[in-house]
Amino acid sequence: MKRNIVIRILAAILACFAVPAAAEQLSLKDITNGMFRTETMPSVTALADGESYAYISDDGQQVVKCSFKTGNQTATMIDLNTARGPKLEKIDGFIVSPDGTRMLIQTETKYIYRRSFTAVYYIYSLRNNTLVPLSQGGPQQTPLFSPDGQQIAFVRDNNIWLVKLLYDNAESQVTKDGEKNKVINGIPDWVCEEEFSTNRSMVFSADGRQIVWVRYDETDVKEYSMQLFRGTNPSRDEYAQYPGLYSYKYPVPGTQNARVKVMSYDIKSHRTREMQLPIDADGYVARLVMTSDSSRVAVFTLNRHQDLLRIYMANPLSTLCQMVVADRVKHYIKEETFHSLHLTDRHMLLTSERSGMNGLYLYTLTGQLVRQVVSRKYVVCHAYGYDEATGDIYFSANPTGPTERQIMVSHKNGKTEVLTPKPGYWSAIFSSNYRYFIGQWSDISHPTVYTLHDNKGHELARLIDNQKLSDKLATYQMGTKELFSFTTSEGVQLNGWMVKPAGFDPQRHYPVIMYQYGGPGNQQVLNSWGIGMSGQGAILEQWLCQQGYVCVCVDGRGTGGRGATFEKCTYLRLGEKEARDQVETALWLRRQPWVDGERIGIWGWSYGGWNTLMSMSEGRQVFRCGVAIAPPTCWRYYDTVYTERYMRTPQENAAGYDEVNPIARAGQLHGTLLLCHGLADDNVHYQNTAEYVEALVQADKDFTQLVYTNRNHSIYGGNTRNHLFRQCLLFFNRELKPATTDER
Repeated sequence: MKRNIVIRILAAILACFAVPAAAEQLSLKDITNGMFRTETMPSVTALADGESYAYISDDGQQVVKCSFKTGNQTATMIDLNTARGPKLEKIDGFIVSPDGTRMLIQTETKYIYRRSFTAVYYIYSLRNNTLVPLSQGGPQQTPLFSPDGQQIAFVRDNNIWLVKLLYDNAESQVTKDGEKNKVINGIPDWVCEEEFSTNRSMVFSADGRQIVWVRYDETDVKEYSMQLFRGTNPSRDEYAQYPGLYSYKYPVPGTQNARVKVMSYDIKSHRTREMQLPIDADGYVARLVMTSDSSRVAVFTLNRHQDLLRIYMANPLSTLCQMVVADRVKHYIKEETFHSLHLTDRHMLLTSERSGMNGLYLYTLTGQLVRQVVSRKYVVCHAYGYDEATGDIYFSANPTGPTERQIMVSHKNGKTEVLTPKPGYWSAIFSSNYRYFIGQWSDISHPTVYTLHDNKGHELARLIDNQKLSDKLATYQMGTKELFSFTTSEGVQLNGWMVKPAGFDPQRHYPVIMYQYGGPGNQQVLNSWGIGMSGQGAILEQWLCQQGYVCVCVDGRGTGGRGATFEKCTYLRLGEKEARDQVETALWLRRQPWVDGERIGIWGWSYGGWNTLMSMSEGRQVFRCGVAIAPPTCWRYYDTVYTERYMRTPQENAAGYDEVNPIARAGQLHGTLLLCHGLADDNVHYQNTAEYVEALVQADKDFTQLVYTNRNHSIYGGNTRNHLFRQCLLFFNRELKPATTDER
């Protein structure tokens, strides 16, 4: 016994003098290949029984059913290895019928734009374990079950089709006027898909007897054409010798949008009707929503300025439309309003900024205001729904500050409670009866954890803890992350986060790389694992810190989480105040004793690229260099819905468009610049970089440019993302590192 004690003491003494193993260094290729991605729960669907949810297995071969109470698997809804019928390689997505007897299985998915895609769908019978094709006529878009589960409507080639399951899956064509770049039925045009975040413009009536849809006439919308080459990953062999063009309708500010109508089709009589919708000639239909009343389909419209939301109840048979709610908000209605719409059997739950802080408003289906959930102390971030049985409203908000998110409930008696008090960033997936929710939590130091809760907030089970990722990251040389705030010379308090290198020495002078986005309502500064240029716990910033940098991000004016006044102060002059705040951040950093004030760089993607260029030409010369990836450079080149929401039209606001943009300020550019853009960017067209490059040439400004063949706004595919970020690092190393610094 004594001998064992002596051995343990000696071992402890030796351990004190042992040299720790060197921590691993992050590899860019590992980062871009996804080695540090969190484990997630993809395609989670809350099932109609209120007690279960379903999701696709990691191998894509099964859809499994689990208990909301325990998290345990209770059934396998489909297994491709045992299903009878066609042999499918992989499940990309699924839709469960309202009666729970069938599923639509999505395969062979091919994306068109950000949210739209075609796929080959199969009807799966849970009773018979059989798969049959939804249609033999070619890939489909946005299939939709009727409320009784006996019919499926879908779109193909801009037309609506209908499959009747009780008639041996008989297929019929509902519309015949659909044509590429002319008329679209049942799915949105490019601009509405992108800026209203939807890929479907079609519903059934509650009795399943009518299909109601939006018809978009794009005939008079001007086309934009992108040149395509052969390329690789994927290879476009049709362009092996000569490049081709991809042309599509893209309305720019002040020009003609698609003309919209709301139509209905009587399935029994085959009669098509146009709804008598009193929409402005240049207005938008942002959403169609089925109600529990077969004589009412909710139609959500916006005027072109997007400061007036009107909700109509449209009768598919009589075609009459009755306005039930009108919400006018100063400057503009936020797009997020449409993410939080919820209609129950008797009520509508809407968000609105009419009080100055985003709040919740409960209406009857006839438009009577029942209740308000409004606080001037915090912002409602997302509405999860209204429980008709209890009167409870579930939502997320930031009651403890703009960098936090909690799940909350507002009871019928007006009492509001926080269900997830743990600091950090929470989101939720609720059961259909609101008795349970899957909570997703993280903070800047901990990867996402998935837990099951009851509607009191009590944790019932832990589903995913990402401990393996945490253990893996612990073997690497990681810097420290922290949240901070400061006040600018204009008296504006701004929030930020920073990542400092491992072994940070406050006596040294570090070069700094500032990352930002800055677009209206966006937030990059959150107590969340998702922070950073590539998310994943600011993993890309950790890699930059290994090269000797400090990385900083600050949300300037115009960003979200702080109410309408802070967010909408950039109205009509996008980029002006945002750039001033990034310059103020650099000036604040210069005052920190551990910052090399002559070596501060800035970079960003999309609006962050615009903000980079605006900040480098703001007038105060604080940035040694910058990288702008896929940047807008003049709002005259961007789309109508997004741009006019914040800028109105060029006819109304010429000064805002022409005075406040990087092209107009090309002569003021200070610092070395790297521009990166994908040639097939359908969102922020390469035109933006091309025109800015010409302005720089004529202003006699030096710059470096990278273009990526056939790449869209996300600039990915094959080795592309790895190459892009490596070029950015090489650029920063050339411009920011002192000559004596070891370039690893």
